Amino acid sequence: MLRDMDTAPSPTVDPAVRERHDLAPCEPRIEGVVIRALTRHGDARGGFTETYRQEWFDGPAMLQGNRSDSAAGTIRGLHFHRKQADYWLCLKGTLLACLFDARPGSPTEGVTQGVVLTDATNAGIYIPPGVAHGFAALEDATLTYLVDNYYDGGDEFGVRWDDPEVAMDWGIVDPILSGRDAECETLAQLREAGSMPAPWTA
Repeated sequence: MLRDMDTAPSPTVDPAVRERHDLAPCEPRIEGVVIRALTRHGDARGGFTETYRQEWFDGPAMLQGNRSDSAAGTIRGLHFHRKQADYWLCLKGTLLACLFDARPGSPTEGVTQGVVLTDATNAGIYIPPGVAHGFAALEDATLTYLVDNYYDGGDEFGVRWDDPEVAMDWGIVDPILSGRDAECETLAQLREAGSMPAPWTA
């Protein structure tokens, strides 16, 4: 159900939640995910950071770039694609990324990892197809992301943000959700409907 901003309670963010998750750059716990440390070169003028090279990741080159601005207390996701990889960078604020391996047969099937991204961590996250992903804005935040396919509505799938099988500690009470995300199904429902990601292949 779409949140009524006039009557819904304001979201509450637990500031300690970032201490309960990994701070990027860190080791990924999901097969195929890459958490890439980036190098910032700074001087009196400011700074410069190379944020993407095709050779850093397996898979096709990125084709489209998008920007997402989120108010504190927002949760976006969880989403997954069968034919698209994402590459995420936080440009402003603090985000808590949630990654869940939904690929049947993957060596890390069923693993959940929370990763804190900030505008100062200098790290990007590469998310392969079949890995469900979403994020919470722990403060007003901006995420920019590249994808290796143009938008295809037929390749947009969702998992309920509070699915107990994912068991993500978001650290937010009464989050701001889109109507679409509020109505996502659980993994159990997706399995029953035959809507899970394609089986993992090495």
